[in-house]
Amino acid sequence: MRYKVIVIGAGMVGTSIAWHLQKNNSQVLLLDKKSPGLETSYGNAGLIQREAIHVHPFPRKLIELIKMLPNKKTDIRYRWPAVLRYQHALRQYWRFSAPFSVQKIEKEWQTLIEHCTSEHQKMITAADVEDLIRRDGWIEMHRTEDKFKTAVAVAKKAREQGVEHKVLSLAELKELEPNGNFAGFVGAIHWLNSWQVSNPGALVNAYAKSYQDMQGTIAKCSVKTILPDDNGWQVVTDDEIFYSDHLVVAAGPWSSQLIKPLGYNLPLFPMRGYHQHFETTEKNSINHSLIDMDKGFVMGPMQQGIRITTGAEVSVMDAEKDFGQLQAVLDIAKNILPLKDTVESDPWCGSRPCMPDMKPVIGASGKHNNLWFAFGHGHQGFTLGPITGRIIEELIHNKTLTVNVEPFNAQRFSKS
Repeated sequence: MRYKVIVIGAGMVGTSIAWHLQKNNSQVLLLDKKSPGLETSYGNAGLIQREAIHVHPFPRKLIELIKMLPNKKTDIRYRWPAVLRYQHALRQYWRFSAPFSVQKIEKEWQTLIEHCTSEHQKMITAADVEDLIRRDGWIEMHRTEDKFKTAVAVAKKAREQGVEHKVLSLAELKELEPNGNFAGFVGAIHWLNSWQVSNPGALVNAYAKSYQDMQGTIAKCSVKTILPDDNGWQVVTDDEIFYSDHLVVAAGPWSSQLIKPLGYNLPLFPMRGYHQHFETTEKNSINHSLIDMDKGFVMGPMQQGIRITTGAEVSVMDAEKDFGQLQAVLDIAKNILPLKDTVESDPWCGSRPCMPDMKPVIGASGKHNNLWFAFGHGHQGFTLGPITGRIIEELIHNKTLTVNVEPFNAQRFSKS
């Protein structure tokens, strides 16, 4: 069967793209090997981060690099096979992390982030899932006075970008979260206009259901090959061949393997994350997601229980699970909250798609007509899915763009 647009990838980004296109009179097919929201979009911290106006540069100070070498940190770990495989992308990441580059990158990044909650709200309303959303922000906790003072200064400046916050003393933090043991912390920042989602996978699934209610089609199958033809595109799956006028690749960390046979060699690399749920009790319940900034992990209240989410691990996609980082995080988290009974038999893990300049790829492929890319959102695909969906719809339907996509074009690495 032929469609106007095929979207490959049913995470938050791909589902949002399909939703926007179908809403604007395109006949759309959404393809994924799993049901919507069951891969990377399932396993995040459940935050729509309006405050995330800053990117995360690669450490550049010698002392920071030395601290990483033992590979025992709780916020970031690495595996040597991945470091070797992605060495070119990681070197680019280091170069793009120079202060003068970060300043420019953040200005471009902020043009996306400023739309995150307003664009999510449109889809939340359409999908009728207000029950999944809490609009009372999340809490950033600090253990050292110097880093806390720096963070407070950054937060104050963020008000210029429409980001609201409140600085919390330990007494105020304890009042908000009476079950927490905050010994060792010096203070916190309450980000007020970011949102919590109690079940990230369920939110993506609800968006997908809304898309289907508009007569959008979903097919669960593995994509083998994408091929241009005289009339547009062929998508060869393990079940059948689908045809479309336009094709959007929004397959997160799997995007590279789909587009490489067509001559695209973008420096996309995965960063793995882990999470574990613990049963919620009267003694460990929390009202906000809590992030330990010095140790690099999140404790979030979810429908499934208290979710403990790690930072990042540089790992190849098919590497065996290594729960060392998660276990180190849990040892710390259990000193903050009384976490006892796990919900799942095995912790979850998944990979986030990252680009070395800390910006996603959004827009035309550059070498083929009617081939569009939307991947590489790093830790913020869940936050930025809806605005990305709007942008891709505007591009395909030749509308005035909400955001200038030039900083996110696929050709920006051709001379790197």
